[in-house]
Amino acid sequence: MQNPRSGPDGVARGKWWPLVAITLGNFMLLVDVTIVNTALPQMAHGLNTSFSSLQWVMDIYALALAALLMVAGSAADLFGRRRLYVLGLIVFAVSSLACGLAPDGTVLIVARAVQGAGAAAMFATNTPLLMATYSGRDRGVAFGVWGGTGGAATAVGPLLGGVLTEYADWRWIFWVNLPLTAVAVWATLRSVKESRLEATGPRGTRPGIDWPGAISFTVCAGALTYGLMRGGEHGWSDSGTVTALVVALAALVVFLAVERRARQPLLELKLFRRPSFAVLMAAALLLQAAAFPYLTYAGLWLQTVLGLSPMQAGLAVMPMAAVSLVVGAVGGRLLHRVAPQLPLGIGMVLIGAGALAHSFLLSADSGWATLAPGLALGGLGVGMSMPVLVSAALGAAPPERGGMASGAVNTFRQMGYALGIAILGMVFASRVRGVISGSDALPAGAGGRAAEAISGGHSGEIVASAPAGAARHGVESLVHESFVAGLDRICLISGIVAVVAGLVVLAVVRRNEPEGAAPAAKTGDGDGSVERPDVEPVGA
Repeated sequence: MQNPRSGPDGVARGKWWPLVAITLGNFMLLVDVTIVNTALPQMAHGLNTSFSSLQWVMDIYALALAALLMVAGSAADLFGRRRLYVLGLIVFAVSSLACGLAPDGTVLIVARAVQGAGAAAMFATNTPLLMATYSGRDRGVAFGVWGGTGGAATAVGPLLGGVLTEYADWRWIFWVNLPLTAVAVWATLRSVKESRLEATGPRGTRPGIDWPGAISFTVCAGALTYGLMRGGEHGWSDSGTVTALVVALAALVVFLAVERRARQPLLELKLFRRPSFAVLMAAALLLQAAAFPYLTYAGLWLQTVLGLSPMQAGLAVMPMAAVSLVVGAVGGRLLHRVAPQLPLGIGMVLIGAGALAHSFLLSADSGWATLAPGLALGGLGVGMSMPVLVSAALGAAPPERGGMASGAVNTFRQMGYALGIAILGMVFASRVRGVISGSDALPAGAGGRAAEAISGGHSGEIVASAPAGAARHGVESLVHESFVAGLDRICLISGIVAVVAGLVVLAVVRRNEPEGAAPAAKTGDGDGSVERPDVEPVGA
């Protein structure tokens, strides 16, 4: 075990420099999930992007993070956690630079995918590095700070994105990562000691990487997301849609076959025979899908329909993040003293209640303050459920599969966000088209273009193109009505899903550990064996 006061060369170092290095990376990768939200309208105008392109800008980052998280954990155990963490930081920085320089939506989407790959390497190594560096009371302090950065990232992401977009340019939401990454790399090389999984295989070998499983899972996730988005835009009989969904199904079959036979699988399928574990994986996916994706469309509504500035839009959605941060920080220790399925299940019900509050309160005449009650209620649920999610998964799996359970639950979380953006975006666009097509405020044949523009953040252009006077007022009213109708529908779906999932968690999930002290469990995203931390990040 490394002395936290010593660097790799044995020279005395600051005790908390490793914590600074690791939490800074954690903060950046989580803030980049939400920092984009308030910049989407400016991206839409600056790059002249479509609605599907905006979805991919949000989705591809979470998709890459989800698809590569488990394989990154295995690679870290094999090649060295510090080495992979530094590599992830460098990839994250270079791709952030490319995002900021992107001349069009395609380049931005590709750069965001690479950024997600770097984030996966960073996220997979956070917990094992902290466990290898700190012990005793210092470990509790370190995990408390590290967990708090997740909530802080969620809280400041939309506001930071709004400030940078309003007072600099939307490209700075990516470029701001460059100096922070430089500090993180310097601090890591200066103070963090290398660690890897001890050789446990025959003849002193370490477990290898399940490449067939990783590739088939990545293809399945990507093809499914693409098929859902394309189906919403071009229809379910479109050849591209059908092909993507068939590829996703075939890749899923291959993944299941590979994992069933692999000696060192990414995901042990036998774990899903445990009802508690299976329900928790579904809960992780549905929690993330219900709690956060609709905020993307709420941000578009605040700016493109209500006319708020990027910074004002960031402040308007702060209640959820601020309440979740306070609840997670103040109640974190109390939450870990009760069976985790209780705060998890109750928290998901509260998240659903918050989304349903939006559905009941929103109307065409609503202002930004209408969101506050539902966001605060949802924030209470996020603050209760997120800190115990990984602990609940660890409790539902055998101790020797703790690392796999931790990696799986984080993978399902990010997949939930990616699929939530795709599915809710499809529902949102369909609802907007339905309202537009039933109105006579627009000229014949203009409804399809108008619906696409409204969904893609170009509402102002539709209003400005209408003749002045009563006609323009009618178009403006239609924009408000159609956008709120879409937002109402996705909030209703999010609310129902979260409430039902929360009730199922309360009814089904039970802890599997014997009575008494919980056994040590792996928390690395690969197979590295480390003890379970007491605090989990609150962030998205």
